[in-house]
Amino acid sequence: MPDAPRRLPTPPPPADAGPAPEVLAWVAAHLGDLCDGGPDAVAGSPRFRGGQAAADRALAALDLRGYAGDRSEVHPRERRGATALSPWIRHGLLPLPRVWAAAADAPARDRERFRDELLWQEYARHLYARLGTRTRGGLRRTLPPLAPPGTDPWAAARADGMACLELVLDELDEDGWLVNQTRMWVASQWAVRDGADWREGEDALFRRLLDGSRAANRLGWQWVAGTATGRPYVFSRWQVEKRAPGICASCPLARNCPIEDRPEEPPLGDAPPEPLLRHDPDPGATAGPATVERLPDAAPAAVWLTAESLGDADPALAAHPDLPVVFVFDAPLLARLRLDGRRLVFLAESLGDLAARRDVTVWRGDVAATLGGGGPAGGAPLAVTHAPVPGFRRRAAALPVVERHPWPWLRRPGGGRVASFSAWRGRDGRRP
Repeated sequence: MPDAPRRLPTPPPPADAGPAPEVLAWVAAHLGDLCDGGPDAVAGSPRFRGGQAAADRALAALDLRGYAGDRSEVHPRERRGATALSPWIRHGLLPLPRVWAAAADAPARDRERFRDELLWQEYARHLYARLGTRTRGGLRRTLPPLAPPGTDPWAAARADGMACLELVLDELDEDGWLVNQTRMWVASQWAVRDGADWREGEDALFRRLLDGSRAANRLGWQWVAGTATGRPYVFSRWQVEKRAPGICASCPLARNCPIEDRPEEPPLGDAPPEPLLRHDPDPGATAGPATVERLPDAAPAAVWLTAESLGDADPALAAHPDLPVVFVFDAPLLARLRLDGRRLVFLAESLGDLAARRDVTVWRGDVAATLGGGGPAGGAPLAVTHAPVPGFRRRAAALPVVERHPWPWLRRPGGGRVASFSAWRGRDGRRP
């Protein structure tokens, strides 16, 4: 039987440090059955808090000195230059234009390298907004899996005692976050060294990351597997020794390292041509509205927030400071995804933080059945910010949306080539 829509109590406010027990209890009680592992597995990230207050603190502490040289360092953590802003960026608490501006006073080399990473995030969003679920196929090449379906190379690496991957997977389990370098390691171990289906690995990492995004995560896995570039990234011991010195010396496999040598590259095939990589026949639909779209003789009675845009700077939210806010935990979607509880805790913290400033109503259920005409929310006319994900347009079309606000792009999508980051950057991705 479908999950009937129901209104939930307002989530408690987040703690300044560490997950608040009240928030964990709220998620376990109201969303725990939708989490990977069920209510008993609900936990919070000790490092990352959801909400605008936490996002603002993280951005205020941004220090890009040395970023260009240290962004790929892994261990010890004190050597890292990665900013760890991605959970707040992914959920719209820190829009990319705001983060771009925050880098203005950084040393030139560090600023340029950091902004290149922001452009990569923007490119991933452009690609996903245009291709949608077609990004699950090989963008330029194919990589047939060599291992049987359901193979879990990470579990095998842990069983073998690989210290490097234990370090990475322990951090993923604890924080729900990884630096980009170690995301490449776990993806390469899965798809390139062990020959497991990269799509299964992408799903596994997506479910566990606080910043899990089909746009960035799927593009990253395709880059590692070689299906986006034609050449895979091979995880090897020398990278561990360079980026995480001392780990190999403590490893029980130090004298019999399974990643000592470079393996044969996997057998990439040619993917069917994808016309949308070359040209977008409708860039306006991909990008969403360029200005606010309003239905005549209609006014919104509430602001609908999505998980893509939970921050105070959400354009629809900012345009209507006196309207109540509605958010729906999409139960059918979450039941399919089985996300790690840390992500749902992060979302609950963000809503609890917002509720300190706005009238926030939280629901659980199918979005259309909850907010549409005849739903328990009363079919109130809605204002919303366009979200550059495939499911948004379908859900918005089923709701009484009377006002749609533009997504805050760094660079509004155009109709040119997106077959590679360099091709995109040369045209649609010219710097703001």
